[in-house]
Amino acid sequence: LTSKGANFLADFLLAPGVSDLTGSFRLYERKVLEEVLPKIQCKGYAFQMEIIVRSKKAGFQVGEIPISFVDRIYGESKLGTKEIVMYLQGLLQLFFTT
Repeated sequence: LTSKGANFLADFLLAPGVSDLTGSFRLYERKVLEEVLPKIQCKGYAFQMEIIVRSKKAGFQVGEIPISFVDRIYGESKLGTKEIVMYLQGLLQLFFTT
């Protein structure tokens, strides 16, 4: 539920053109990392969102390979208030700077 909400907000504000900004397998070409990583400012979960958004804005192609999450059976999520606040701050920062 949290991931769906995070993706909805990011898609609405940033229109990144990908289906999932918060979790997926990622593979980057070296030239993408060399150009985009020095510009990254976000930490935590927002990092995933920022690298995709900045890569797309720089004209790089982004392909997706779907993954399936299985509901947690044991343990608890490490996602807390601090991470949610950091994500929202990163989302707003990207909205105003990209």
